[in-house]
Amino acid sequence: MRQLLFISAALLALFNIVAGTALTYKLAANERTCFYAQVDKKALKVAFYFAVQSGGSFDIDYVVHGPTQKVILDGSKERQGDFVFTANEIGEYKFCFSNDMSTFAEKMVDFEIAVENEERAEIPTKEAAPAEHMSGLEESLFKISGQLSTISRNQKYFRTRENRNFSTVRSTESRILKFSLVEVFIMVTMAALQVFVVKFFFQGARKGYV
Repeated sequence: MRQLLFISAALLALFNIVAGTALTYKLAANERTCFYAQVDKKALKVAFYFAVQSGGSFDIDYVVHGPTQKVILDGSKERQGDFVFTANEIGEYKFCFSNDMSTFAEKMVDFEIAVENEERAEIPTKEAAPAEHMSGLEESLFKISGQLSTISRNQKYFRTRENRNFSTVRSTESRILKFSLVEVFIMVTMAALQVFVVKFFFQGARKGYV
């Protein structure tokens, strides 16, 4: 039991070095919105991930500004992005999304902003624990942390693919329904036109016979 509590405390100490925010936002047509992250120390790593889940061609414009309004990252008509940059200035960083290219299509954007401290947290030690054992445990915990981060990013990637494929299927079903209705309308119109033409010929034949 003590060992489990010790490992749990170590994991908590390890994962407290990251502060992040994961959100999903619906961006209206011609809308531009920004989100902010505060960096309190220099040389911290800032991770920025986004993916357009639905809407239009699954593309969006983005730009990242530093505290002095310097452009750090930017792109246009991107479907998703995964970036890590070093915050060389203390202050507020601005992450903006723009849907100016769309006149009517809304975009559902899933994004995450995380400020990561490069310094390793000190793992709680036990008096009887040897240094070699603690070093090996520390490395194992950081490997687990990296693997969990990879799994999390893979899950986000597959989620984005699933949402896009589902949106494509819904769009295809909608088009098939519309084409089917148009086809039915054309068939009914042609049938009615044929009945009218045949009826007109028979009426003309009767008048000529009389």
